[in-house]
Amino acid sequence: MGIRFLKRHSILAGAALLILAVAVTMLVNGGNRGPEPAPFLDPVPSSSQGAVSASSAGAASSSSAPSSQAEASAPPSSQPAAQAVQTTAEEEMRAVWVPYMSLDMSKDEDRGEEKFREKFSAIARGAKEYGMNALVVHVRPFGDALYRSQYAPWSHIVSGTQGVDPGYDPLEIMVEIAHSEGLELHAWMNPLRIQINGTPSILAENNPWNLWKDDPEKEGWAVESGSGKYYNPAYPQVRSLIADCAAEIAANYDVDGIQFDDYFYPTQDEGFDKAAYEAYRDSALESGVPLSLQEWRIANINALVAQVYQQVKAANPQVQFGIAPQGNLQNDWNMGADVASWCKAKGFVDYICPQLYVNFENEALPFGPAAQAWKNLVKDPDIELYFGLAVYKAGSDADGGTWKNASDILARQVSLGRTVECDGFMFYSWDYLTAEQTQEEVANVMKVLNQE
Repeated sequence: MGIRFLKRHSILAGAALLILAVAVTMLVNGGNRGPEPAPFLDPVPSSSQGAVSASSAGAASSSSAPSSQAEASAPPSSQPAAQAVQTTAEEEMRAVWVPYMSLDMSKDEDRGEEKFREKFSAIARGAKEYGMNALVVHVRPFGDALYRSQYAPWSHIVSGTQGVDPGYDPLEIMVEIAHSEGLELHAWMNPLRIQINGTPSILAENNPWNLWKDDPEKEGWAVESGSGKYYNPAYPQVRSLIADCAAEIAANYDVDGIQFDDYFYPTQDEGFDKAAYEAYRDSALESGVPLSLQEWRIANINALVAQVYQQVKAANPQVQFGIAPQGNLQNDWNMGADVASWCKAKGFVDYICPQLYVNFENEALPFGPAAQAWKNLVKDPDIELYFGLAVYKAGSDADGGTWKNASDILARQVSLGRTVECDGFMFYSWDYLTAEQTQEEVANVMKVLNQE
């Protein structure tokens, strides 16, 4: 009885923030309890493995037709570069994602500050040579930190073992090097993931998973689901921890931005947060009609995003906060990511960068209508819209081999993005900019990027 009371009290403690998140969601969606996902963006299975996986492409197994509105307003997929809106490099975001795999220093022979500086200097110089003006660097891949943190253990990526101090501060070095090359640096964080498929193999003693697992007052704050361990955003204390980690970066490092990736709720299984939802539902029944499980999860994520935004701005108003959701709106909704509200109301994000990892031939989510749909979704003029493009698919057999049908797919996507007047592009990922497989595509997209 005592434990149940404590758990229920924990949920009630966050009620005010949840009510605010629900109210904002209802307000920006015309009084509805939640926005309906765009009908033409069918769900595809999402994956919680890796930094950005092929599932983020939004290539559905279904082949539903695009909505007539989005299709009618979208520019032709064959839009020539000459007709695109010309944007100078100074105005246009041109970022490349640098995932944790590209920063791996876990082997004995790779460790040490000097070698890390060499590795990251090569990335920064190379990105600049490819016309980039920003790096989006993975600094929190597993609820850990590639920086000195009072909230999270050191990442195994830089020391070989989670919780072991590498003897230097990677983020401090990355900011220094990026800015010396004239590049912005955005710190990329995975909000909920702690471990996936045994990575990292060891969780540090001060990892919240280990600190919470035997504490009855914190039962359910972190949960196992499938092959992974995750933070549970149902609890205000958990949301505060995640927000504190973001604010810590904004306060202590001269970063230009902080970015969440596309991984929110890792499953639609009601068992993920069953106890927390039942505690909420029981309390809500006393005063009204409770939200459904999905609506409640949406409210939890909205509360998290709003709190992160607020704390980042309090720490440093100049730091931008952005999110890179999946390009498929139904997938986002299923994961609790209410992207429509984030794009309509102030107080959630400064920029949104959907991962449009599809080409013009994708049957379920062709690039042209998807790009226009996202442009239509951004209602607040102060929110920047970037398109995430799949360099990693160029020249590959992905999506039924359709990426082999042309070598100017990315170039045409940049041209179309300029036509619909997005604010720039982010490319996944650094390693693929330099890969042999992608060189023809990359050369062609560089020509378009350099057109002014």
